[in-house]
Amino acid sequence: MKNLFDLNGKVVLITGGAGVLGSNMAKVLAEHGANVGIMGLTDVEAETAVNEIIKNGGKSFPVTANVLNKESLEQVRDFIIKEYGRLDILINAAGGNMPGATIGTDQAIYDMQLGDLQKVLDLNIIGTMLPSQVFSEIFAKQKSGIIINISSASAQRPLTRVVGYSASKAAIDNFTKWMAVEMGTKFGEGIRVNAIAPGFFIGAQNRALLLTPEGNLTPRGEKIIDMTPMKRFGVPEDLDGVLMFLCSDASKFVTGIVINVDGGFGVSSI
Repeated sequence: MKNLFDLNGKVVLITGGAGVLGSNMAKVLAEHGANVGIMGLTDVEAETAVNEIIKNGGKSFPVTANVLNKESLEQVRDFIIKEYGRLDILINAAGGNMPGATIGTDQAIYDMQLGDLQKVLDLNIIGTMLPSQVFSEIFAKQKSGIIINISSASAQRPLTRVVGYSASKAAIDNFTKWMAVEMGTKFGEGIRVNAIAPGFFIGAQNRALLLTPEGNLTPRGEKIIDMTPMKRFGVPEDLDGVLMFLCSDASKFVTGIVINVDGGFGVSSI
């Protein structure tokens, strides 16, 4: 019987691949046989993640580009085609938030910093759309390829305070559906576009919001856990199953969907 999750020979590119979630995705895909390209803003951050995969027997290569700079993305595209002849999977994992686009507990919408808001919108929206534009040209020529975007629990259920992040991730949901129709209708059934919407995972950007320096829950962390039926935060490995499903032939008739991985947060109510 064919192994639906076999990725041997597949070439993958992960933007933001050196981050907490991106690096774990890279590790999992490499373990299943893929050759994983990790894109970072600097050589150092990309190479660090690549070396970890190679040390464990996987295949990986570093590339450097800015997801907001089309020329740098095109250079990576041309390099991948020259070196490997194809690209099979693009994962848009680059993204983030900034304090100035977040409303503090003693602030209101009038205190939001326009410059920071613009940066968050650009990073999350343009930083997904631009790589999709550049690398989907390969998929169009191949008549095959997979794009996986990273949404958020805050896209479908806007969270207090994180106005810029919530708005930008809601745009990712919409773009995922649009891009699925665009690629499928114009270039065939071999191209699929889906998204993963993680719930609350502890990372460098949100640690201080959710945990005290001693590791206890903050008031906001307590509210989140109260609204999460599984009563815990996510860990990177919680995304492994959905990732492999979307990257493999197991989902060959699935496109335009957003899969929540949130411990039930999105369906919780009082």
